[in-house]
Amino acid sequence: MDRFRIPHILNSQLTTDFLIIGAGFSGLVVAERLAAAGWKCVVADRRSHIGGNAHDCADAAGVLIHPYGPHYFRTDSPQIVDYLSRFTTWHDVAYTIKSHTRGRYWSFPINLNTFEEYLGRASTTAEFSAWLVKSRVPIDVPQNSEEVIISQVGRELYEWFFEGYTHKQWQRHPRELDASVCGRVPIRTNRDDRYLSETFQAMPSHGYTALFENLLAATPGIELHLGVDWLEAKARWDCKHLIFTGAIDEYFGYCFGPLPYRSLRFEHESFTPEELRPRESVSEKPGFWQPAMQVNYPDTDVPFTRIVEIKHATGQKIDASTIVREYPMDWLPGREPYYPIPAPDAHAAYQKYAQLAAVEPRASFIGRLATYRYSNMDQVAALALAEAARLIARHGSNTPRPHS
Repeated sequence: MDRFRIPHILNSQLTTDFLIIGAGFSGLVVAERLAAAGWKCVVADRRSHIGGNAHDCADAAGVLIHPYGPHYFRTDSPQIVDYLSRFTTWHDVAYTIKSHTRGRYWSFPINLNTFEEYLGRASTTAEFSAWLVKSRVPIDVPQNSEEVIISQVGRELYEWFFEGYTHKQWQRHPRELDASVCGRVPIRTNRDDRYLSETFQAMPSHGYTALFENLLAATPGIELHLGVDWLEAKARWDCKHLIFTGAIDEYFGYCFGPLPYRSLRFEHESFTPEELRPRESVSEKPGFWQPAMQVNYPDTDVPFTRIVEIKHATGQKIDASTIVREYPMDWLPGREPYYPIPAPDAHAAYQKYAQLAAVEPRASFIGRLATYRYSNMDQVAALALAEAARLIARHGSNTPRPHS
């Protein structure tokens, strides 16, 4: 990445067409589209690397890891796949996970295999469907995450797999959270044990960071400044239009108070091939520590929510492996705000900032934190493409000029 880092010097260019805060999916996609239309873009990020939370890198063991938590790319949009495929080839992945509770691993999301593990014998879709009809709690329009699950599988499986995990993740009971939180997890009566249901499921062949590097290399007119925070960037560059992808409450100086977020702490542990061999009976294949790329731990006496062994998904050929334990934390100033809280009171607090953003002159707000939405990567990319198209329609295309 050194070839993209612009030295932080006082006599650097102080004017640009578009100033973009954040070098993650949102910021880099919108920058690429605007630069392709001939506009000069400055992208500033407080971190020392590109990619935002989707950044990946090799750890000390040589394992390609996701240091900010796993990023499982999936989409139903051919347009998003076509756009990103300009900058990467893909490694197809059928994302599969397990849940560890009551002293054993279970197939998850809930499917026919899970039901057979529950019964301790073979079963059929018809039997499982009939069992669900008897078990589920009749709720025509679920209003929260508890209701959306008990209306599908009943209280027992909800308590086994969802209640404790969700409470640890959000520090709120599922009945306090939007139905969409647990509703994201599919319930199936067949043997489809994929974690996700989208038609396209894959990872960039050489990682997300390589995708972003290719995007920058392919598009002149983007000037990247790392290690520059939002207030410093605002003071250093005058621009035609500002695009902000950070936390919206930070942009407005927390004038209505900080919005609620959840943060995370990650605990990494690497293993040599010799250390992995005793685990092969658990992982069911050599070179891995656990049986799936992600194992959820819903039991409340376990302090972490999940263990991720991303090598299952990346396709990297390496004898060592690394696991990452994920510990949810309250958000405090100085910690990264990973997740907006998907709850009615949080939405109401955000609306005050959204009203300010709607009338903010010469500024756009895109991305998970700026829109306070629990969005997937394809949704973030789609929003960035749409905002770039809107700005190009408004300002037109500019005659391409050499990057200085």
